[in-house]
Amino acid sequence: MVVFDTPMAVVGGGAVDPALLVELAGRGVALVGADGGADAIGDAGLTPAAIIGDLDSLHDRTAWQARTRVIHIPEQITTDFQKVLYSTRAPVTLALGMTGKRLDHTLAALSAVLQYAPTRKLLLVDEVDVALAVVGSIAFEAAPRERVSIHPLLPISFVRSTGLFYPMDGLTLEPGGLIGTSNEGIGGPVEVVPADDTPWLLILGKERLWDLVGYPLPTSP
Repeated sequence: MVVFDTPMAVVGGGAVDPALLVELAGRGVALVGADGGADAIGDAGLTPAAIIGDLDSLHDRTAWQARTRVIHIPEQITTDFQKVLYSTRAPVTLALGMTGKRLDHTLAALSAVLQYAPTRKLLLVDEVDVALAVVGSIAFEAAPRERVSIHPLLPISFVRSTGLFYPMDGLTLEPGGLIGTSNEGIGGPVEVVPADDTPWLLILGKERLWDLVGYPLPTSP
């Protein structure tokens, strides 16, 4: 088990902004390569704190072994993202390069988020958005007309909401049914309260990344 006292960023093989990796490293975030995602870290001029995966897409494994910790997990039941999640601990986990590029990788990442959301604070980050996996209620500030998307990973009912243009009171969201894409803040405090601890995604613009990293773990209703 690799344990970090700082936030950790898992970097996959999708699109990753090198400038963001440099910013994360500068803020003390530990960078972990999920197999070939380590090469994206290297391309940004950085060295990952660890590389974890089945290593089938990592370039020059021997060279990496001379520079950092490389953990080979050959089992093929889980994805490299899942391998990193079950092999590490961190107070906050960011995931970059897990969405976009390949739809099957995006769907697999969402499945992993659903699996691990009850036990760790997880955020998916891409070129446009940051998605926080929420278990229970959350409260935050939103600007007027700021996009606030609420996405169900499983069927989930909401008791109430405040501060949103389209209230969530009494709504049940579910994949393939009603979803909460492109809601908006009215300006000021927002609170979203579900009926139970089913995980869901709060999706904001990427400019809110550090706000969500610093938020305490959501509380149960």
